[in-house]
Amino acid sequence: MPEVIRKLQAVALDCADPVRLAEFYAALLGGRVVADPDDPDWIEVHGFEGTPLACQRVDGYQPPEWPGQRRPQQLHLDFDVDDLDLEEGRALALGATVLERTDRLRPDANWRVYADPAGHPFCLCRH
Repeated sequence: MPEVIRKLQAVALDCADPVRLAEFYAALLGGRVVADPDDPDWIEVHGFEGTPLACQRVDGYQPPEWPGQRRPQQLHLDFDVDDLDLEEGRALALGATVLERTDRLRPDANWRVYADPAGHPFCLCRH
């Protein structure tokens, strides 16, 4: 049997302000911010179910444009929720913005699309 990578260590998100972005995801997911005082450009979010998120400072960062492709999203995060309206309210209060309420546009859709404070698209998906 061939060797495989053991585990996904983290999903890293480029941004201009890693502390702000890590605080957003920690609050959204019920996690905690883990900072290394020797590397202020890399902040992680741990303590929630799933793979940790890392927020990485990038000079000259420009957020993706959604749904356009001039600056494509390259990745997005999907989160399972029980109540779209409740979790949307929480996400917006934490600094997210609505990109599309897909469930209101298509009767077969069970998700809505948002941007985090750094502009990365993410979806709340009712399951």
